[in-house]
Amino acid sequence: MSNPSYRQPPIVALEDRPLQDTRGVLGSRLFAWIGDVVVLFILGSMVWFLLAILGIVTFGLTWLLMGGATIAVALGYAAITIGGRKQATLGMRMAGLRVETASGGRPDALAAAVHALFFYVAAGTVGLWFLDVACGLVREDRRLGHDILTGLVVVRA
Repeated sequence: MSNPSYRQPPIVALEDRPLQDTRGVLGSRLFAWIGDVVVLFILGSMVWFLLAILGIVTFGLTWLLMGGATIAVALGYAAITIGGRKQATLGMRMAGLRVETASGGRPDALAAAVHALFFYVAAGTVGLWFLDVACGLVREDRRLGHDILTGLVVVRA
């Protein structure tokens, strides 16, 4: 069956991934998340207050935006902070963490927002959350499930 005139091209290894310091990031991520919950509560409260005041002026129309505003604040916060120059949310900065792509680059805002969306979906479902965290416990690089899906790595800053 094999044709002697056919030659398979040589297999070339992909570029080596940069050495990323992921020691102890799982515990630090918990504290970073607690800090981010506080920040998101403050930001969300300000947006809700603004929409409540505008709802009086618009006869309640802006009150319909309150549910979507909560999601937009969380995803926008991740997109601006993780996709920004410092590559970390305020909670991550307090915990000494930052986010990189798997190749060591800076994530863009869309990848950061999708990363946060996957996290919040997993956190809202016990089974998915358990699977998400289990990935981090068994992997050497400590990447959670939503990190793998988005191609991002949380490292020591």
